[in-house]
Amino acid sequence: MKIIIAGAGEVGFHLAKLLSYESQDITLIDSAKESLAYADSHLDIRVLKGDATSISILQEAQVDKSDLVIGVTSSETTNITLCLLAKQLGSKKTIARISNTEFKKNKDLVDFKKLGIDELISPEELAAEEIQLLLNQSAFNDTYEFEDGALIMCGVSLPKSAPFVGKTVKEAAQIFPELNFMPIALQRTGTQFTIIPRGDTVFKEEDQVYFITAKEGVNELYKLTGMVKKDIKNVMILGGSKVGYKTARDLCKNKFNVKLIEINKEKAFDLADELPNALIINGDGRNVELLDEESLSAMDAFIAVTGNSETNIMSCLVAKSKNIKKTIAMVENMDYFQLSHSIGIDTLINKKLLAANNIFRYIRRGEVVAFTRLNNLNAEILEFVVKPTSSVNGKSIKELDFPKDATIGGVIKDGVGIIALGDFKITEGDRVVVCCQPSAIPKIEKMFL
Repeated sequence: MKIIIAGAGEVGFHLAKLLSYESQDITLIDSAKESLAYADSHLDIRVLKGDATSISILQEAQVDKSDLVIGVTSSETTNITLCLLAKQLGSKKTIARISNTEFKKNKDLVDFKKLGIDELISPEELAAEEIQLLLNQSAFNDTYEFEDGALIMCGVSLPKSAPFVGKTVKEAAQIFPELNFMPIALQRTGTQFTIIPRGDTVFKEEDQVYFITAKEGVNELYKLTGMVKKDIKNVMILGGSKVGYKTARDLCKNKFNVKLIEINKEKAFDLADELPNALIINGDGRNVELLDEESLSAMDAFIAVTGNSETNIMSCLVAKSKNIKKTIAMVENMDYFQLSHSIGIDTLINKKLLAANNIFRYIRRGEVVAFTRLNNLNAEILEFVVKPTSSVNGKSIKELDFPKDATIGGVIKDGVGIIALGDFKITEGDRVVVCCQPSAIPKIEKMFL
């Protein structure tokens, strides 16, 4: 695919990096010489210095031959203008990064596709949604919902007490005769190897395991993993950033008791006006005495979303020392993901990774309606819609020539999530959730074309 990315900031660079690994034809546009120089020396891509809304720059980037144009600069006006121009100049598909979520909420009033924008992406909104999901499934350290929860992905580090530690996948499945979950990927503690589990794969203590489950299977997973569902009601948020504001707003709507700490006095007063159902505290969240004064130990969850990754990590460690049930830190440095479990924080989230995941489904062949990459694992989860022409159409799962480094986690049929086993017949319109390693992707894509 020929892809043009405007904006060599964190999201743009990360996207270009991921796509360059797949030998995609990437052109990165930015007006900042330093950002482009770094990308040019580290990635196998073409860089172009200039204004992304300049028609001559877009023509130089061969926008008329592009399959996808992605606007991820820090200016949503630039991103929107770029997409409008790119579509007019012949690009097949466009995606704009936005910060004003009113655009997404009012899609019914404004037809953005007619204007030339195929998709709107808000990294801050995605981060807030991720936090909400993590609080709802509080015992798990990574979650993702397909089709509003018809199927749910849950990631968990297996404690020694988990009933199936030492057992194979096949033996674990027999613990519950009504199978409502499927292990799709795991990583052994202390290694960087991703394993796609088979029947004879043995679960070990501290394995980071990802499951796909139907709604009714979540409670089974709690029992099987030895985890306890934690009732979360009182939440403290550190940082009145866009993510902090959106998270507080959403949690208040869902009747959580929210305290938000913001160091900037003026910003704190603005937040107090905008969030009447949350308690806004003006202070430095790095001050342990302040956290104690504000009853940190009485909180069920602590979420750190300031603009400083180190502040977020350290404050979460303080919260963990007070036996807080759930800690979530927002980090910008991708390398920190390797540290999350070893240092004791429940979950790290990263806006650029969430945005990149959301955009990535447009790069995959076949009709991919959802996509996520697993934190720290060399694996992707894709949700394909089965077409009349798909080679999987009309076949049972056991008939498929499925690669060993891929597995079907579940199928959504007529809106209902099903953990599908060998005899299940896949038909047109089904939504199939597949977990696979990068080596298997080309073969999997062909099966759903």
